[in-house]
Amino acid sequence: MRRQFAPEPGPGAQEGPFAGSARGAAGAAGAAAVPEAVAPVRETMRTEFTFELPRGYVDGAGQVHRTGVMRLATARDELVPLRDDRVRENPAYLSVVLLGRVVERIGSVTDVHAGVIEDLFASDLAFLQDFYRRINAEGHTRAQVTCPSCATGFAVDLAGGRLGES
Repeated sequence: MRRQFAPEPGPGAQEGPFAGSARGAAGAAGAAAVPEAVAPVRETMRTEFTFELPRGYVDGAGQVHRTGVMRLATARDELVPLRDDRVRENPAYLSVVLLGRVVERIGSVTDVHAGVIEDLFASDLAFLQDFYRRINAEGHTRAQVTCPSCATGFAVDLAGGRLGES
């Protein structure tokens, strides 16, 4: 563990818990030699990403669900579908099974599985495949794009906003 030392107070300055006491005045010279415990910096990692589908998932009742949450994939998420019989028969089905494992929610639908992913429109499936690649391979949801009219480049966040918004 790396320790940091508190800076030594300037001449005549008494700071800290012993300021004004005999120990503070007499021990000022030795105060810099006592290491101060530093709390370790907690690193946080974003593991869930919100998205908005271009068209939306239409459930059995005809309700459209557009917003959702996808989590980062684990090694298990990528390995388990390889043992699935549907994937063995048709390797293109891999992305359907994989997305069924990592999509946590679409609208109010929390039981997302391969059957739900199968019922998505093709544009939504393509969106989720690209979104999966971005958050798992690149670690972000931003994409660099160029305006077709003025050729100005800018970044858009694929995770949020309506189509056409930046």
